[in-house]
Amino acid sequence: MIYLAQTDTTAGFLSQDLEKLNRVKNRPLNQPCLICVSQFSILKNISRVPKKYRNLVRRSKKTTFIYPNSQAIRVVKDHPHARLLDKLEWAYSTSANPHKKSFDIEFAMANADIIVDTKFTQAPASKIYKISKTNIKKIR
Repeated sequence: MIYLAQTDTTAGFLSQDLEKLNRVKNRPLNQPCLICVSQFSILKNISRVPKKYRNLVRRSKKTTFIYPNSQAIRVVKDHPHARLLDKLEWAYSTSANPHKKSFDIEFAMANADIIVDTKFTQAPASKIYKISKTNIKKIR
């Protein structure tokens, strides 16, 4: 299932099937995608947050972190999008536009199995930081 929803950052596709998401966006099928979760307990099951950055991760909003196990994960808090994630537990997330192109509502609605919201806004993507046990590096 591919969901079309207004995420905490921009209009996006959500699914637990990475290959299906990449196929819809005409990307390489094995291209990685960020994972959205709504609770830190689920984050703990997917990756380990280095102790040095736990406070930063907990307080960050609209920020994706790439963890030492190469998983890119964003925790969504205090946003209606979190309710959908509560039901799914976790989901791959990507913008609802064709690969390397701008947002198109017709494309988004045509390729979604379930449309969650009625209003969609295009906003800046999340910030991305890569963290290791000792370092942090801004990616986007």
